[in-house]
Amino acid sequence: MEKRSKPQILNWLVIAAMAAITISFWRNGTGEGAFVELSPVEFHRALGEGRVVEPLRRIVNNDEGTTRLEGALAVAQEDGGAGKAAEGGRSKQTVRFRVNLVPGENAKLMDALAEAGVKTLVRNETSAISPFLANLLFFAAFMALFWWLTGRRMGGGPGGLFGMGKSRAKLLNGKEEKPSCTFGDVAGIDEAKEEVQEIVEFLKRPESFRKLGGRIPKGVLLVGPPGTGKTLLAKAIAGEARVPFFAMSGSDFEEMFVGVGSSRMRDMFAEAKKRAPCIVFIDEIDSIGMRRGGAGSLTGSHSYEQTLNTMLVEMDGFDANEGVIVIAATNRPDTLDPALLRPGRFDRQVNVELPTLKGREEILALHGKKIKFAPDADIKRTARGTPGFSGADLANLLNEAALMAVKKKLDGVDMATLDEARDKILWGRERKSAGYSAKDRETTAWHEAGHALLQLELEHTDPLHKVTIIPRGRALGATMSLPEMDVLGRNKSYFLDQMCVCCGGRIAEKMFTGEISTGAAQDIAQATEIARSMVCTYAMGGGFGFQSFSAPAAFPGFDAPPAFSEETARKIDAEVSRLVNEAYSRAEKIIEANREGLEKLAKTLVEKETMDGREVEELLGKKRGAGNAEA
Repeated sequence: MEKRSKPQILNWLVIAAMAAITISFWRNGTGEGAFVELSPVEFHRALGEGRVVEPLRRIVNNDEGTTRLEGALAVAQEDGGAGKAAEGGRSKQTVRFRVNLVPGENAKLMDALAEAGVKTLVRNETSAISPFLANLLFFAAFMALFWWLTGRRMGGGPGGLFGMGKSRAKLLNGKEEKPSCTFGDVAGIDEAKEEVQEIVEFLKRPESFRKLGGRIPKGVLLVGPPGTGKTLLAKAIAGEARVPFFAMSGSDFEEMFVGVGSSRMRDMFAEAKKRAPCIVFIDEIDSIGMRRGGAGSLTGSHSYEQTLNTMLVEMDGFDANEGVIVIAATNRPDTLDPALLRPGRFDRQVNVELPTLKGREEILALHGKKIKFAPDADIKRTARGTPGFSGADLANLLNEAALMAVKKKLDGVDMATLDEARDKILWGRERKSAGYSAKDRETTAWHEAGHALLQLELEHTDPLHKVTIIPRGRALGATMSLPEMDVLGRNKSYFLDQMCVCCGGRIAEKMFTGEISTGAAQDIAQATEIARSMVCTYAMGGGFGFQSFSAPAAFPGFDAPPAFSEETARKIDAEVSRLVNEAYSRAEKIIEANREGLEKLAKTLVEKETMDGREVEELLGKKRGAGNAEA
């Protein structure tokens, strides 16, 4: 794109001309309210009283034969008029005055000024502008500037003032520049890469598609959780095809002025058509593609709707848009307008999901090329221990591990540092400096021992990874578990066991200290949420059958009414209470049956502070699910 276009230069020229006209009118005395008009008689009186402050400015118009005097007049501060003399002792101030003299009085006045010893500065005028005409021209100039600021040049025309309506898309010219990203730089999302491969083929050889009557999708919507590589995939498509690539965020279309977003959208597509075939990438498209008639309309904000309407027309309107492929990314596809998702606009949705075990290994290997590892570092083990991590999370993990290795003055990133970096990302940084009493340490040890014991005893829980009484994040302690493999779905037994694990901390505290603390607040919330999801979302509660009672989707800031009656709500609450109470009772029985092992684990935690899952198993002499799970 050009650094400074002709419309932008014209904008600045118009502003400079308007400013020059305004200053010129002001300096020529068009501000009538700035002067006090005196008659010749009043001026002679003030001159005789010595209240005229010299020097005066005498403006002579030789064409009309008139003379005008302008100057300052001393008055008492409490007197507002020009006809009263300032009395002694009063503070004085000056006001500006003006006297218009007819030709017959001019000679007399000049003699009076000479006699009083008042000097004058003479300025000749040949063509004075009448006050009415001057004000009229000033008003016309002001209206022209106002139109320029708020009229069609602001939002509707190309560019707009200061380029406000100009597209802010970043252009990477793939034919001239070396591609910064290719498919080789994208790992862990093989299925998504395969889906967009044909777009690259079309951009490279469009004639082969047209020969057979095929039509490439006009738009591709990349959908997936944050950090999964949607933006990276779009860059790789442009890098592989070696075509111009326009990149813009959805929020870049919006400004405080209505119409700017529409102007930027039109300008971006106009630039893209000039460079077709090319790619237009819009990140976070949900900021401008939100469903119309929703929260924005309710609050009176229609700016994004105008931008969306413009985009709909540009993608599939009356004008042909051949060779421009729009790629957009979002993690909120449910909020997008249906007109945006129909065939002819975003024809295809590509799901960019969280990486599997194999994908995590590939991502760690790709980012690990820049990392120096110690001999004991095992990327595959790290991949197994990071289920649910996105590509951005894995890159951050390696970076955190590298920073920790530097602080430890290690020669390379070892396995212990990798595990520590993962735990920091998942559960927060250890706060070893947080001082708390011996009683608090003991209570925390009982609490975490209760969780850890149930994690081992119950059959359908995830393997115990680590238990610690060192504060992490906002928690005083933590019991950590990690799944053995990628989990695509959970069954009812898992949720029932997970509720039992949540109850274990409170039960152990009460059983061995005789008191209950606030440490179980998060456990209570988690157990309640699991039970409510079982009843309302997964139809795993009793007495409701195959029904869902999830709350309908609502726009931010607006609470949607429940989709069921008050009687049903009472039944849901009763079922949630039953599930939680049964889990609590079941957990009590298991802990009571393993009281001796719980005491041993709690005392060991007070001494060691942190124990690995395998250490806990060796201490208690049992494996996960091998105990009294059905008690």
